[in-house]
Amino acid sequence: MKNKLLLLLFILIALTSCSKNDDNTILPESEFSQHEMNVIEYFKEVALGFEFGNASKITRKWNSDINIFIGGEKNNELINELEKIITEINELATDGFKINIVNNSSLSNYYIFFGSGKDYAQLYPGQVDLVDSNWGLFSIFWNSQNQLMLGHMYVDIYRANLVEQKHLLREELTQSLGLARDSKKYPESIFQSEWTTTNKYSLIDSDLIRLLYHPNMSAGLTETQVDEVLKEILRNE
Repeated sequence: MKNKLLLLLFILIALTSCSKNDDNTILPESEFSQHEMNVIEYFKEVALGFEFGNASKITRKWNSDINIFIGGEKNNELINELEKIITEINELATDGFKINIVNNSSLSNYYIFFGSGKDYAQLYPGQVDLVDSNWGLFSIFWNSQNQLMLGHMYVDIYRANLVEQKHLLREELTQSLGLARDSKKYPESIFQSEWTTTNKYSLIDSDLIRLLYHPNMSAGLTETQVDEVLKEILRNE
């Protein structure tokens, strides 16, 4: 009798720790870890839309390689840092996307300028009202399928010291991938909206890059669609 009571108690506990979905399959209350749930929410916060303008809040990503041409006052420290950042991003992308540095501007689709905000605004007059208050900026452009096609950015090498320059380089290039919104949520994140000088990706940053450039992630997805795709990717990992 004692064993039967223990068995009955075990069954009751098992039933209360599970829930049924629409097809009556018994599932755990949560199939995702807290970190995975944080990643899903952070992705939707950072990857949908932009800080400036009225662009719709959907995913945008590069469907082709980024080929970078570097202009302005080239600095070996910044070039080395750029190569490091590119290596990290390329290792996270699994959908065939890559970033390359090219020496011929006619072969490029992305321009990085190292110099003053004033000189950058002369090249891109649309940035004239933004450079005074921003030591780094990026702009990206997309087609009708919301695939990114062109872009440019700058790092102010006069107002920012070398550590700050490296941070700005990483932040603006990473946001140019389609992770274009800032957030106050994680202080260590490269997407942190408050001023920081972090020069490495946090774990959650790496996850966002990896998931945006996963073969199953598409451009043009709404928040609801993104939620479904992210959960499917994480479920199958």
